[in-house]
Amino acid sequence: MRTTAFLADDDILVDCGTGVGDLELDALRRIDHIFITHAHLDHIVSIPLMIDSVGDSRSVPVTVYASAETIRILRSHVFNWLVWPDFSAIPDRHRPFLRFQPLKVGESVKLGARTITALPAHHTVPAFGYCLDGGDGQLVYSGDTAYSSELIAAINKVPRLRHLIVETAFSDEQHGLAVASRHLCPNMLTAMLDEIHGHPEVHVSHLKPGLGERIMAQLAAYRGPLRPRQLEQGQVLEF
Repeated sequence: MRTTAFLADDDILVDCGTGVGDLELDALRRIDHIFITHAHLDHIVSIPLMIDSVGDSRSVPVTVYASAETIRILRSHVFNWLVWPDFSAIPDRHRPFLRFQPLKVGESVKLGARTITALPAHHTVPAFGYCLDGGDGQLVYSGDTAYSSELIAAINKVPRLRHLIVETAFSDEQHGLAVASRHLCPNMLTAMLDEIHGHPEVHVSHLKPGLGERIMAQLAAYRGPLRPRQLEQGQVLEF
């Protein structure tokens, strides 16, 4: 089982779950930027081990971008010298292995010809989605979210949207659990898709183990213009 991690080009990670473990050490060394949606373990678990593995073989720190609250959680509960060393102070604060960069909703980071913008999401902790703009096209990743009119409005402002990666963690039979945990189930996702103006390819992620076939069968009954498909491990999306 792999948890959420997306590699953009060879130097950017969006979330840092256990999927990072599929990368060889040389590939890990090339990652300069990590954009985190929120502080839940399945999205951040590989940050400490990755920094420990590559920190002393790099000449510049790895930058972790996230909301101020997510950074506070990471500092307080992970990089606190109790659970894990504070790599923002190793080997010293002038030359750290890791640096944190806070973002706000709507704020963008320019990395060469690429732009990554934080989008609103609605989860049990402060959370972002992200829009990745490669210059010719754009991809939006919802992160963990419940139905969010703010996220839908942000998606509808993306002019060249080619791909939408959106979570659907639970089946429709678990609608109450989805609402309580602020995730999506198929009927909530399809309501969201009905409000999207563009025609991106829709890739469904974050399906709970054992529920994938049921969730995708329920989404297959959707008759709207967008056709959700399950995102596959190792799938490459171009934009």
